[in-house]
Amino acid sequence: MKTNKTIIGIVSGLAIGAILGTLFAPDKGCNTRRKMAKKGNDLKNGIKDGVNSLVSSLENKYEKLASKGENIIDESKSKFGNIKNEVE
Repeated sequence: MKTNKTIIGIVSGLAIGAILGTLFAPDKGCNTRRKMAKKGNDLKNGIKDGVNSLVSSLENKYEKLASKGENIIDESKSKFGNIKNEVE
């Protein structure tokens, strides 16, 4: 959850900064559009990096969980085999 809140905070901050910067820094139209395009690209790259980080984190957690599940299944099969051998 902390990662999601961090990403939302970063995106919100960038958007608010871009809007305020545009409103309070009058410049020629072409310069303003160029600045807005750059900030848009920066925002896009920030979101992309955040999503990639989140996906990587989720992949690692899934792999750990899958590994633990496999270990539990292997242990259960071994215990079942031992009990089966004791009964026979």
